[in-house]
Amino acid sequence: MTAAGSATRLLLVAKAPVAGLAKTRLAATIGDAAAADLAAAALLDTFDACEQTAGPAARIVALTGDLAHAARGSEITARLSRWQLVEQRGDSFAARLVHAHHDAAAIFGPTAPLVQIGMDTPQLTPDDLHRLADIVSGGPRSLEAALGPATDGGWWGLATRTAGYVDGLLDVAMSQDDTCVLTHAALETAGARVAVAHSLDDVDTLDDACRVAALAPHSRFAGAFAKVSQAVRR
Repeated sequence: MTAAGSATRLLLVAKAPVAGLAKTRLAATIGDAAAADLAAAALLDTFDACEQTAGPAARIVALTGDLAHAARGSEITARLSRWQLVEQRGDSFAARLVHAHHDAAAIFGPTAPLVQIGMDTPQLTPDDLHRLADIVSGGPRSLEAALGPATDGGWWGLATRTAGYVDGLLDVAMSQDDTCVLTHAALETAGARVAVAHSLDDVDTLDDACRVAALAPHSRFAGAFAKVSQAVRR
């Protein structure tokens, strides 16, 4: 398994957790402000896992949104000083993902193995990241790509050996129950041999949040969710 801080390179695709724009499905149940705070807690927990996995020169955040109006915006802004930062670009989420991969390739090099994640899995651990990275590490048994499926049909992580394999994602519909299957097909069409890694829960609904908080009881996310649970029970 890859040692912490070694050749693992990380790309975190993130959105400023602004009330009314963050976690809208969850917000319909618990309110905009509470949903934004949960999203902020999830992002900060994801920072923790990534920073335990790779050094500052080996991790990038592709960010969109206004942190000045975000929940926990000052704390998030302070944490970004430990990362390389690029702005997301593109008219769709799929386009922003593809551009972020190419921006990472411009920084790390076109053939540097890369693990890309989002901010919807605050239970993420360094072991999760290493397991995905090892599949594309360049060893004798490594493959060109790996997907970490999410239990809702999406995916929590995508590892590649070159950025070009993700170009087909422009035609993949995101946030659907077949997104992981379609992504797998797009990667194979691009010539990649694809491994499917272990599944994780994304946080999209109140039930998701309850499960994830239980999986990571000492996380910021669990602490924020405890406050939400108390408010919902009242």
